[in-house]
Amino acid sequence: MYRIGVLSDTHLAATSEALAFLVDLADSYFAGVDMILHAGDVVAPEILQGFTHCPVMAVRGNMDPATPGIPDKRVIEVGPARIGLMHGWGASYDLEERLLNEFSDAELDVLVFGHSHRPVCRFHDGILLFNPGSATDRRQAPYHSVGILEIGEKISGKIIRID
Repeated sequence: MYRIGVLSDTHLAATSEALAFLVDLADSYFAGVDMILHAGDVVAPEILQGFTHCPVMAVRGNMDPATPGIPDKRVIEVGPARIGLMHGWGASYDLEERLLNEFSDAELDVLVFGHSHRPVCRFHDGILLFNPGSATDRRQAPYHSVGILEIGEKISGKIIRID
């Protein structure tokens, strides 16, 4: 069984407070995870170094600078699962459909995304659609949140309220 910590839309500047926040996430909600996925809008990619206990994979969000090693989208294989990772863009009302179209030839098991700041954890045509919400900027969401994916014989996700 693989446990993956997921976050998005952190919008953090490169400050000691932001780094401390990520270290706290790593030590609490993401303790014991095998990997962390960030679905974009990191803003200051260097702060991802706050996650030192496991690999971190990120994609570029609409608020992120172009950064070597951080593509616009990627497909990650974790155990038996193929995970698509992309931030998203534009209006929220058809965001999931547009992202699914971006990965239409990838045979995904999970699609991790961000952009809307609203948590999503549901299956659509056999694919787990997973948006962890935002740990720092909830906008219209009812709370700040992160997520955990569990990949094994079954695939599941859980949104975790952090406030």
